[in-house]
Amino acid sequence: MTIAENYNRIVARIIDDVDNNTTDQAESTLTVPSKNYTDADIWQQEMDLIFKKVPVFVALTAELPNAGDYKTFQFLDKPLLITRLKDGTARVMLNACSHRAMTVATEPCGNKSRFTCPYHGWMYSNDGVLRGVADQQKFGDFDKQTNGLTQLPVYERGGMIFTVLEPGEDEVDFDDFLGGIMEDIGLLGMENWHFCGQRKIDGANWKVAYDGYLEGYHFAAAHPDTIAERTYSNVMQFDAYGPHTLICFPHLAIKENLADVAPEDYHKHENNGYDWIRTLFPNISLFVAPEITLVSQIIPGPLPNQNTTYINFIHPTKPAGEDTELQGMMDFFQEVVDVEDYQVGLKIQKGLESNAHANVTFGRNEAGNQLFHKWVEWYLAQDPYAPKPELDRKKGAL
Repeated sequence: MTIAENYNRIVARIIDDVDNNTTDQAESTLTVPSKNYTDADIWQQEMDLIFKKVPVFVALTAELPNAGDYKTFQFLDKPLLITRLKDGTARVMLNACSHRAMTVATEPCGNKSRFTCPYHGWMYSNDGVLRGVADQQKFGDFDKQTNGLTQLPVYERGGMIFTVLEPGEDEVDFDDFLGGIMEDIGLLGMENWHFCGQRKIDGANWKVAYDGYLEGYHFAAAHPDTIAERTYSNVMQFDAYGPHTLICFPHLAIKENLADVAPEDYHKHENNGYDWIRTLFPNISLFVAPEITLVSQIIPGPLPNQNTTYINFIHPTKPAGEDTELQGMMDFFQEVVDVEDYQVGLKIQKGLESNAHANVTFGRNEAGNQLFHKWVEWYLAQDPYAPKPELDRKKGAL
């Protein structure tokens, strides 16, 4: 089945849900221990066995469009330096001098072909190779070729750059992990889009934040004057590429907007009757809104009950002049996410920490959340022979 055919199938199902006041459902509910959101040991296992071992998104292609462009980024305990080389490829390195581990690139972004350590003046080219040891005659012998910046694996597809923070001895199989979700995202053509900017939001435990991206059950109660004015609440269809999900949300006007559209063309009408939320395990939500696209990146910590979320904004075209309208849309979406989602999440975190309930329960209508938590448990179990989780469906579902 092609991606277009799959889209058509999902949209046809969501129209049927709207007609019958139904939604996609798992076979049963799922309980998750509340301590999974609060326990420091569990949180550390998640960092060590998931965030440091699976491919994670670190930059948009649109953030580094030109040779010499770079971006610095703190991801957990890893100071990252992402660069664009003359040949157009990207590099991801640890931003720590091989002499005394000083931060080499000190600005958040810019354009440079060389980086000079501000502590002792050692110089690196933007591919991480050590080019100069200050006053080396006095310093002594030091092999510059084998002592550059520590390189991390890099994978760039569909306008997104990924790395692995602590790769093991085996070569990282990015295609095996990302696979179909990147084929899906690749159809958007984001590698040629314009980077508009970024907003930062502080929130609760990383899973509290991620749970909110995986369902529309909360739209009516939490977003009555924003999302719920455009989109049905608690009507969803789910699909999955391994641990990554594709969620379809119907607009209130879906029947009107798609009335004259042939079913084989449903896939052409994103934002004109329905929206997709694409999530990339463990921490990315991608929402292509008609006004601007949001790539939300959840960075856990520094404590188990905290996360920092970066909302990266991109648009298919660069404004001819001032991008006042796009800046306004960034401010609007930041406020919606912060006030209507993340402030709620902080209250949820307090409730979890009160030990009021031993478990959190995910309904049959929250199949995306169920799949996510099953994948977290799969990684923590460290059993490669255990069957990988799949999207649960009620019997008889298409």
